[in-house]
Amino acid sequence: MSEKVVVKRTGLMRILFTLKHSFNGLKWMVKNEAAFQQELVLFVPLAALAIYLDISAMQTIALILSMMFVLFAEMVNTAIEAVVDRVGLEYHELSGVAKNVGSALVTLSMIMCLMVWGVIIYPLF
Repeated sequence: MSEKVVVKRTGLMRILFTLKHSFNGLKWMVKNEAAFQQELVLFVPLAALAIYLDISAMQTIALILSMMFVLFAEMVNTAIEAVVDRVGLEYHELSGVAKNVGSALVTLSMIMCLMVWGVIIYPLF
């Protein structure tokens, strides 16, 4: 039986392949994950609003990063769900825990985002 040799990429090739895989992951999320699609639909106009508002650059960055954190959390949640489903679709308590924690991560990120937006936007009214 022959052994498969794994060649580790280094330098620029490693960076290029990392970017390729990252792009493929984002593309998959946009194409297949409804929650991510909905969050993107909110992200685009709200990011434009954050740029348009008469606030400091730090506040603008805070608004945009808080929304990016929601997208990040959704990606982590999807990754957890994919791994759990890959292991097996039958019910297992730990699988449920993993999926629930991933869901809680997304919810917490949304609460954090709302808090950042509230603190920055409220004084404008």
